[in-house]
Parts: sequence; structure tokens; C-alpha cells
Amino acid sequence: MYNYFKANGGSRLSLVLAATVLAFAALVAWLAYDGSSRGGYAVAGGLAIVAFLIPQAILVAGQWERAVVLRLGKLSAIRGPGLFVIVPFIDEVASWLDQRIQTTEINAEKALSKDTVPVNIDAIVFWQIHDPERAALEISNYRQAITQVAQTSLREMVGSSLLSTLLSERKQGDQLLRDEIGRKTAEWGVAVISVEIKDIGVPPGLQDAMSRQAQAERERLARVLLGQAEQEIAQKFVEAADIYARSPAALQLRAMNIIYETTKERGATILIPTTMIDAMNPGAAMGIVAATRPLPA
Repeated sequence: MYNYFKANGGSRLSLVLAATVLAFAALVAWLAYDGSSRGGYAVAGGLAIVAFLIPQAILVAGQWERAVVLRLGKLSAIRGPGLFVIVPFIDEVASWLDQRIQTTEINAEKALSKDTVPVNIDAIVFWQIHDPERAALEISNYRQAITQVAQTSLREMVGSSLLSTLLSERKQGDQLLRDEIGRKTAEWGVAVISVEIKDIGVPPGLQDAMSRQAQAERERLARVLLGQAEQEIAQKFVEAADIYARSPAALQLRAMNIIYETTKERGATILIPTTMIDAMNPGAAMGIVAATRPLPA
């Protein structure tokens, strides 16, 4: 019985009061039976009726709940949270509204994008009732309406966007959906907090083509970077050649350094063109070579 009354806005307090009054009515009826007093039966019957009406008159709304109370068919008040009293048979609670943040899952299966690519998109809408009166009076089933509006807005966004845009700018798509759905649901007293796209599915054949395209793009960038590196190296060589042309001594020092580097390894045989020897100071070059040779035992 308690679960029944709780589902209809009842509370333990109303049940306790009803049980107390009913017990008192039974006591009055028992006393009336012993005293053979018809007035006692009338009092007991009245108390029994009061006990029956208490659970319908004393209601409790949770902290997150709001009760839409109608009096003879007209809006009387929005009650809650906490304890409130209505007049039985005159007032009625038309609906109980939950003002916590709620979620609705939506999907668009095989929706065509702007470039005529069929995609499957799953998203979640986070929404909350901010005006209980409008949510109760402006629309009959706000939950179903939110689902339909969200799915329609999702398909509209897919149809007006390129597939590449949907894949690369998901955050922007979330914001567009939030604004569009929120604009439509604001008239019902429902605020859209956020929309998050969970998954975007494309056909397997298109996935392979996109993979090959991405690989080709990476190869192109690698070739471009390699060409830029060769260009920079060539530029450095040109600058070095200009320096060596202006300073023959620098060129000789460089050549000597090359000979020294090539003769570091023990037992290596180095063949040097005579033109290169003639271009350098022969005495200094042979001194460097001799210095690198091992001493006899």
C-alpha cells in the first residue's frame, strides 16, 4: 500500500496519520457498541472517511520533484518540494515533473551527408526542465517530443555538413545541435544543457578509401619535407662555397680536417688525389698523416 501511495505522491506521514485516525475510529466504534450509542457510530464513520482522505490530501514532493495541481480542471499551483496539502475531489495532481538532469539517446542511421555519403551517428542529449508549468501545459509528452526534435535536428545537421567536417569538427557539431535543439525545446520549458556525439560510422569501403587517401597524403608530405631539406642543404653548400672562395685558407683547413677525420681509423689506407694535395700545404698535410700513424714497436 505504501508503494502505491508513494507513486501517487503519498508519504509515510500521511499513512501514519491515516492509520492513527482509523485506529481512533475503531476505538470509538467499539465504545459505541458497548454503550449502545448511535452517535458513536456516526463519529466512527466520519473518522474512517477522514482516514481515507488523508493520504489523498497530504502529499510530499521530493527535492527534485514538482507537482502540477489542478483545481476543477484549472491550474492552481506548482507545488513542491516538501509537504503540501490539496483538497480531495476538488484538487488533483495532474503530473509529477522531475527537474534533475536527464539524458536522451538519439541516432541517425544511413543519413546522407552533404557529399552524399551515408553515415550512422549516435548522440546523447542532456536536458532539464526549468519551467514545470510550461512543460506540463504546453505539450502532452515532452520526453517523446525531445526525442523526435533531437533526431530531426541531427539528420538536418548531417545533411548540411560534409563528412570530413563531421569527422574533424565534432565539438562544433555538438554546439550546433545544442543550439538547434535548445531553440525548439525552450518553448516547452525544457533547457538543453549539452549534446555529445558518441560515434560516427562510415561504410567499410569508404573507410578503406579514406585510409589510402591518408597514407598518400602522408607520403606526399614526407616527399615535400625531404625536398625542402635538400633545398636547405644545397643553400648551405652554396653559402659555404662562397666563404671558401673568399678565403682559400679556410678551404685548406677544411681539407686538412677531412684528411684527419678519415685517418682516425688504424690501418686505414687513404688515397688522396694529387690535385687535392697540390691545393693544400703539402708539408702540413703530411705532418698530419704522420702524426696519425702508429709508432714502430
